[in-house]
Amino acid sequence: MVRGDRIAGYSNLLLSVSIGFLLFSVVSSQIPLGSKLTVEENNYWVSSNGDYAVGFLNSSDQYIFGIRFNSIYIPSSEQTAIWTAGNVKVSSKAYFELSRSGEMILFDPATEKIAWQNKTGNASVESAVLLDNGNFVLLNRNKSAVWQSFESPSDTLLPGQSLSIGHTLRASSRDSLASYYSLVMNVSGEMQLRWDSTVIYWTVGGPSQPAVRSILGSDGILRLIDQRSKVVSSVYGEDHSDPDVKFRFLRLDSDGNLRMYSWKTNATSWTTVWQAVINQCDVFATCANQGICIFNASDSYVCQCPFRSTRDSNTKCLIPYKPTCESGSSMIRYDHMYLYGIYPPNKTVVQSSLQQCRSLCQKDPSCHAASFINNGTAQCHMMKSQYVGGQSDPSLGSITFVKTCSDPIAVLPAPSPAPRKVSQKICVACLLEVAAGSVVVFFMLQFGIGVYLFRRRKSMMQKSAPAHTVPNATGCIVFSYSEIKDLTDNFKQQIGQNVFEGVLPDNRLVAVKDLNASIEERRFRSAVLKVGSIYHKNLLRLDGYCCDSGRRLLVYELAKYGSIDKCLEEPRMCKRLTWTKRIDICLSVARAISYLHTGCREFVSHGNLKCENVFLDEELEAKVSEFGLRTIQAEASSSGGLAETDVRDFGKMMVVLITGRQDGDEACYWAYEKWVKAEREIAIDQRIEGGVDLEELERAFRIAFWCLQGDERMRPSMGEVVKVLEGTLSVDPPPPPFAHNQQRPPEDESPSESYSEL
Repeated sequence: MVRGDRIAGYSNLLLSVSIGFLLFSVVSSQIPLGSKLTVEENNYWVSSNGDYAVGFLNSSDQYIFGIRFNSIYIPSSEQTAIWTAGNVKVSSKAYFELSRSGEMILFDPATEKIAWQNKTGNASVESAVLLDNGNFVLLNRNKSAVWQSFESPSDTLLPGQSLSIGHTLRASSRDSLASYYSLVMNVSGEMQLRWDSTVIYWTVGGPSQPAVRSILGSDGILRLIDQRSKVVSSVYGEDHSDPDVKFRFLRLDSDGNLRMYSWKTNATSWTTVWQAVINQCDVFATCANQGICIFNASDSYVCQCPFRSTRDSNTKCLIPYKPTCESGSSMIRYDHMYLYGIYPPNKTVVQSSLQQCRSLCQKDPSCHAASFINNGTAQCHMMKSQYVGGQSDPSLGSITFVKTCSDPIAVLPAPSPAPRKVSQKICVACLLEVAAGSVVVFFMLQFGIGVYLFRRRKSMMQKSAPAHTVPNATGCIVFSYSEIKDLTDNFKQQIGQNVFEGVLPDNRLVAVKDLNASIEERRFRSAVLKVGSIYHKNLLRLDGYCCDSGRRLLVYELAKYGSIDKCLEEPRMCKRLTWTKRIDICLSVARAISYLHTGCREFVSHGNLKCENVFLDEELEAKVSEFGLRTIQAEASSSGGLAETDVRDFGKMMVVLITGRQDGDEACYWAYEKWVKAEREIAIDQRIEGGVDLEELERAFRIAFWCLQGDERMRPSMGEVVKVLEGTLSVDPPPPPFAHNQQRPPEDESPSESYSEL
């Protein structure tokens, strides 16, 4: 450890001296404001030693902007990227500019949009420089760094570059799942590889000796450093301290594995000198939806789908079961296989025997597969999704049962070959010799396999329960708090109460909701997993969340036209809200709330339904937001009472849409008074153009006032509301909804008696 401390101290001193020298000598190589690089001109800026260049890189007929190796020792085909601007792809017309205001701007004329910018316009930037260590730096008039690529890493670390708590490396995207891989330094001082932040599949360091940063040395050693600048843990490349190595880098590859690469003198390609996960199948979701990972003798892996039907043309490897099986289901057993759910997150773990595990899954209509493991404690892991991943290996002691429908046959039997004519003459002696030889070979093979499995089983017993036992991912992106600040430009544009507009690296607009509440991390993540797995065309999609540094934020898709209350206030938008459109909005919201109440696996209450939480997209389609926040902010004990509250709030929202008045309860009192006096036409919003269907108006008022009944038991269900608005269920005139001393109906009287099927 003393030797490590000396090396770390020497490396840090050398790094400080080199940076100081480079900053002193940047006068001749500084990049002035207004400088521009274009794809068409193929120009770039080079470090003074010529080892690094910044410019556009070709990527599958598109381009990315970033920093790459440029050394004469490395052929152009191997001059890999070490930093990219948001990992966004642009067209051949794109350009990068260090603007007069000091901002780095990547603009793509093909989309007429800014693809990426670093927002340093107010930082008094005067120039930029690409240092000899590959760090791209923006300098102010005092030659102090105000922004640097070393502090905004993408997927790579260079020698001298550190990864501190709060910073993240993200793998570049190869498909819809790869971008979920990240390398983080957590607050406990551990460096971890994660999938969607919730699944941890590799860790170095520990809470007993917490680190605050990790740094890659030029000697090929990755060191974890504590607050006293002492080395608490190290990872060594195979060629560490080799003087023939010219360049090194550490990269989180798109397959989710962390690797160290080196380039020696006279080399022709990069050499992998260390990787975090030896068995690639131990990387979570290695095969994604393409099958089960099988590690072979050549230290590589293949993805196979053992349960795909021969008649199935789907390229994805899905569990061949649907809960709608008409003729029952059967369970197929796979030894030495372990499965885990990828999406959505719904694994159930129970203690059981092998046969109980099989039986539990077969009896549960929502169970698609179950893996049984026994690593001291017998456990049954049940998956309630078609989308699974996993691995298969003779050393695994786990047993998996995959459910299939009994109808039709999952795999067509292979046709039997036509019988061939054979000679009637039989050599009895030959048959006896062949039989005896077969028996001997059979027993020798059995004995050999038995010895092999026995030895491997002892050393691999721990692997019978893979490390992926934490809650699975939802498909939501997990953001650090620093990333949230970046995408919202430090919460610059507020668009609602504790809601801020943001822009993802791919230019998608999002709304960031700051819950501004202290919620225990485990309960918050559990609730987000539940909410994030809910999908409906009229529910605003939850794109991601942040559970970092004590902050709790949710990231939603951003609907183009904003909330209904804003649309009602804006004359141009209000004009587009015709009577038909307003009824459509009511029906869409009703369907969404009905889905939350009865369409999800568990009851979900909205808890705060109002016009401010209903948004309109570019097609004026209603999208309900902030659903399930009650689940996140306070666990509900039961669904009783919560459904009725949502129904009441829906009634208020209907009245606001019909009348155009946004004074809440007062609007409801006023509208009911007008309806009782047969003055319903006066109660409608006079700004509505194109006329009103009076039959629909009467039906809408009736169901709204039923929803507003003071006695909760008299309120309809949201399913009944949907049918009324669709016109398939008639509705009687309601009693006064605001009577304080209202007579409760008898216990045996059902409120639904006031509705009848048409």
